[in-house]
Amino acid sequence: MNTHFSSKCCRIDSFGECRVDGESCRDTAGRRYMLWCMFLSASLLCLVFMALRFGVIENDLLPRSCGPGGSDSDLSCGLAWLLTQSFQAQRLGIFALVFGVLGFLGGIRLCAWVGWLAGVAGLVLYNPDYAAVGALLGLFGLLRAYAPVPMAHEDGQS
Repeated sequence: MNTHFSSKCCRIDSFGECRVDGESCRDTAGRRYMLWCMFLSASLLCLVFMALRFGVIENDLLPRSCGPGGSDSDLSCGLAWLLTQSFQAQRLGIFALVFGVLGFLGGIRLCAWVGWLAGVAGLVLYNPDYAAVGALLGLFGLLRAYAPVPMAHEDGQS
């Protein structure tokens, strides 16, 4: 996929990066698009987990007669076990924190996305401590990954 910028051809590589002569040149429209993607994905995920929390967990719709570890063959018992394990001992928050740190310090965009979205889910599902930090680190990693890159002028000055 090619996009033209003032007499230079911008080529999109396999990671979605815009490159001109091997150098990154992220455009403003792409950054704006990613900001909307971050906002909309977090909003949708927040709505889904709020519906899960307030519609299923707090209304006692999860089965109570399951064996230990979700060992019953019923799918609802397995879902109940998995759901309770995600917020016991802050597991979802720690998951978000680990991926948020990897995304922020390592500059790994996929880890930043996972940290951001798992942190948002953890904030809704009873994991506010670690999930808040993981969500912020993931968000900072994403914002840094899509920050504008200064391009050198044609006369060599930046």
